Amino acid sequence: MFAKMGMKTLHVILLIFLSLFGAFCYSLPLSTRGRWIVDSETGSRVKLTCLNWAAHIDTMVTEGLHTQPIKDIVAKVTLMGFNCIRLTYATFMWTRPDYGNKTVAQSLDSMNLTQAREGIARNNPQLLNLSLQDAYEAVVDAIGANGLMLVLDNHVSKPMWCCASEDGNGFFGDMFFDPKEWIEGLTQVASRFKGKPQVVAMSMRNELRGPRQNLPDWYTNMTEGAKAIHSTNPDVLVLVSGLNFDLDLSFLNTTPFGLTLDNKVVYEAHWYSFDFTQQWQTQPLNRVCGQCADEFQREAAFLITGDNAAPLILSEFGVDVRGVNQDDNRYFNCLLPTVADKDLDWALWTLQGSYYYREGKAGPEEVYSVLDYNWDKPRDPKYLERLTILQQTIQDPNSIALSYYVLVHPESGFCVNVEGQDNVHGSSCRERSKWSHSGDGSPIQLVGSELCLKAVGDGVPVALSTDCKSPWATWKLVSDSMLHIAAMDEQGNSLCLESTSSNYSSILTRSCACLNNETNCDPQSQWFRLVPSNLS
Repeated sequence: MFAKMGMKTLHVILLIFLSLFGAFCYSLPLSTRGRWIVDSETGSRVKLTCLNWAAHIDTMVTEGLHTQPIKDIVAKVTLMGFNCIRLTYATFMWTRPDYGNKTVAQSLDSMNLTQAREGIARNNPQLLNLSLQDAYEAVVDAIGANGLMLVLDNHVSKPMWCCASEDGNGFFGDMFFDPKEWIEGLTQVASRFKGKPQVVAMSMRNELRGPRQNLPDWYTNMTEGAKAIHSTNPDVLVLVSGLNFDLDLSFLNTTPFGLTLDNKVVYEAHWYSFDFTQQWQTQPLNRVCGQCADEFQREAAFLITGDNAAPLILSEFGVDVRGVNQDDNRYFNCLLPTVADKDLDWALWTLQGSYYYREGKAGPEEVYSVLDYNWDKPRDPKYLERLTILQQTIQDPNSIALSYYVLVHPESGFCVNVEGQDNVHGSSCRERSKWSHSGDGSPIQLVGSELCLKAVGDGVPVALSTDCKSPWATWKLVSDSMLHIAAMDEQGNSLCLESTSSNYSSILTRSCACLNNETNCDPQSQWFRLVPSNLS
């Protein structure tokens, strides 16, 4: 898309969009209601679909400002379908004058980053002689001017790449992590951005970790941090992170956090391929996916259920977008249906295609980025297409429509849709056919019709039929991943839905793969998820 569109044209489109619909299509500030984040004025659901954007590393300058004008970068975020930025920062930038009072130019010069300095002078000259604090605020203002919301994330105390278990930034009392200074930093940021409606949330701390971790200090300090933010800026949501690199909030199951802050508390968790204990390539994939999804539920996602349900944002997840990391590829095919099924708010890692400086190296590439190294265009448009189902609101607490299912194929990101009377195919989830299914042994029926999916034979396209009571038209989940959907054909063979990379638009049935948890077996072409929705 970007390769065919000049930036001048892109800005015209955005200006028209913003003039027609306003900077935000909902009223701010936001609040919580049960497990949902909502518009405070109308109670309408607001789903955060964010990109992470790093500004916490050694330079403390928001990454990428050397590549092109900031308004062009932000315009790309909007065109890629995101509505929010999780913008990171380091505490020291706000608490220590020898850090925060440096200008952008001085910070880059101190690290001999001549090319980055020259790039900012060309593309964002208005920022070069601003203090680091003022430059950060200018980025916040530019993001808001383009109709995007922000979550300000306290990523580290001392600016550096995150996160090592014993890097001094991990837990209260570590070398660089003084609780009083941390509170001061949260308070300064809350005060500085009070009155800026685009700043909808503040995340208290990224990935608490390391040998000092303990629950008494967690409860004491996180409570004090949340109160400090809320007393200074009661408009923002307060994001509460857990332990063990933000994987573990399970302790809240027995000892709740105890604060609601006038319905402003949201919890956050992370999930990458290298989290948890399962191995994506050396263990049976159906089993690994099922176990990881169960662990995510036990450790964090339980928070969105029950009588005291609260919102949860998956504030970091992502993959090597080049597609060369098989662990990442397999994990993402498991994560996508899990997150879609729960319709979580989220923040993808990441926007930045490169860094000024990271871990001793100038100008390294970020392969988890949605943009290429030069920040010009999407690294892989197919990756963005797969995010479509996650970017859409799937469930709405205010909807009066009857519930139904969307049938999603994670490997392609497509939905199973119907065109005309008999064309069952995989296509974009922007247009979604509605299906009903009352559980194992029941038909998958096209809502508003008498038609249901029917298995015809091995390697044969799935059909639509009015005979919805026969064994070949009744479906059940048959694997540990809960992602195989199977029926029987007329000869009594068990067949699973399948769509392959050679033709993702074709929905077939084939003999179910890997149900016995064979180690060297790949079931991903047969993974589908019935995702509940109630959107009219």
